[in-house]
Amino acid sequence: MKIAFYVNVQKDEAVREVARLKVLAHEAGLDVEDDAKNANVAVVLGGDGTMLRAAHELEDIPLLGLNLGTLGYLAAVEREHFADAFAALAQRRFSISRRTILAVSKGAEKRRALNDVVISRGETGHMAVLALNVNGEDITDFFADGLVVATPTGSTAYSLSAGGPLLLPDTPSIVITPICPHALASRPIVLPDDAKLKIRVRFRETELARYAVFADGETVFTPECGEEVEICKSSRNVALVCLAGYNPYRVLTRKLGWGGSSIK
Repeated sequence: MKIAFYVNVQKDEAVREVARLKVLAHEAGLDVEDDAKNANVAVVLGGDGTMLRAAHELEDIPLLGLNLGTLGYLAAVEREHFADAFAALAQRRFSISRRTILAVSKGAEKRRALNDVVISRGETGHMAVLALNVNGEDITDFFADGLVVATPTGSTAYSLSAGGPLLLPDTPSIVITPICPHALASRPIVLPDDAKLKIRVRFRETELARYAVFADGETVFTPECGEEVEICKSSRNVALVCLAGYNPYRVLTRKLGWGGSSIK
């Protein structure tokens, strides 16, 4: 089994840690490659942000996240289990989880997102009116600061903070969550993952403002008011390594602090 490390070089801790982890990997019987293209698995050292960058840069290579960040939904292996993770890789005690990614386009321009696409009111302080069309049918206008369109993987990120539901990783769905909606009736919508979305933004107070479109936290488009953005499931996916014993419910329990009574 050949592995390569993908490290967030802006984190001194990650740079220091990789030397020690290379020794652990060799001791477990793994071959460490310098180039991820020659590896069977890319071991990502950092947090979820580092995992997202790796997912965009290392296409078609399974990723295993070792968490040096905070919550770590994607980088789910905690520090005390790093050596166990290398042993599981060497013994091939793992499976591959194929994660849905989204394609977002404006005209001929297209980008992809593993977690979410966020359509925001941008720099203006005015409320946005976001017209949602699903599979050619006009659904509703959201009066809000924006919309989060999230995959099951991304349902634990911005969408959750905005009041969206949790989706298990293998759920064949996407969720649309309004950001600070100006109507109590505006609620998250869960759709089949083959839905094709068109979203058009306008502002009631001005027609001059641009709005912003983000894919996994990076600005990808700044369309003019009235321009349309399309979102659909991408033909590609991201492969994540799930070590033997991985349980998404346990991850949620650990990360969200579930279990036991909240009454002391």
